[in-house]
Formats: sequence, structure tokens, C-alpha cells
Amino acid sequence: MAFELRGQRVIVRDWRDSDLPAWVAMNADPEVRRYFNGTLSEEQALGEAGRIRAHAEQHGFTFWALEIPGVADFAGFVGLLRTSYETPFTPCVEIGWRLSRATWGKGYASEAARLCLDYGFEQLGLDEIVAMTTVTNTPSRAVMERIGMTRNPADDFNHPFLEAGHPLQAHVLYRKRKGQP
Repeated sequence: MAFELRGQRVIVRDWRDSDLPAWVAMNADPEVRRYFNGTLSEEQALGEAGRIRAHAEQHGFTFWALEIPGVADFAGFVGLLRTSYETPFTPCVEIGWRLSRATWGKGYASEAARLCLDYGFEQLGLDEIVAMTTVTNTPSRAVMERIGMTRNPADDFNHPFLEAGHPLQAHVLYRKRKGQP
């Protein structure tokens, strides 16, 4: 059975092969990838999409495709993922999003993220969900705060996939516990 969460303006759903061209284009956009370690080639983007889809098969949840009816058949992803690296706060389930530039600033990420948080707590039985980003990513940090996540600066960390001194290495960690408003 296909996965789908419906909000007032968004649909969070399983990936389709037809999503992949828009995914590749989105990850070639330097603005979309501004808070990551560069843009992705077509091969890299397709590899990442494959890993995201495989996570769904392995765990029953993932960074799902985001559809905005009447606006975009594929606008990026929003969802939940088990982290694949070690830090003081892992193991954990992370909520994340990455949207095409044309859909920024309209509240789609916040609406879809709330759906995913509810799903994680109510359907998956998670006690806590975390979110993380580079210190300078104020748009994503604003989404984290809008969906009720909180930050303790003592939890901030250096991302282990980025070398020491990299301008994006310093990351903030936000948390939300089940039942927290």
C-alpha cells in the first residue's frame, strides 16, 4: 500500500520514478544546496534518492516526496530518517526537508513537517525526533522553531562528515519530545 499523508496544501508520499528529473535539477541548484557541501551531479543525486528510497524499505519511513497539488508534482522531500553516523545524540530519528527554490517561503515545509512529526509520534511510537542543520541555515532553523522544536546550545556539534574548519561543520541540534506542544 502506498504511503501518503495529506495536509491542507501538501501531500507527503512515496517517491515515484517521475520525481527523479526534478530531484536531479533541484540538487544542481547552488541556492538549494547552499547549506550543503556543494551541488550534486546527476549520478550523485540519483544515488541519494536511491538511499532515501532504500531507507523506506528497511525502516518503513524515510524522507518522503513532497507534492503541492496545483503547484508542483514534486517539490522536494520532507520526512524522517535514522541517522547514519555517531554523535552524542545518536542513535536517533531526524526530521528533515529540502524543497525546490520555487516553493520556499510559503509554509509548505512547516505544514509537511508537522504531518511527519505527528506520524512519527503517533504511528511510529517515537519518543523524540531531532532536527539539525548548519549554524548559518536560518531558514531551516525557523522551520524547526515553527514546528515546536527547541534547541539547547549544549547539544550543538560538529558534523562528522565535514572536515575540521569547514565553514558548514558547526551544526545546531533541535529536539521535540512526544507530547511537547
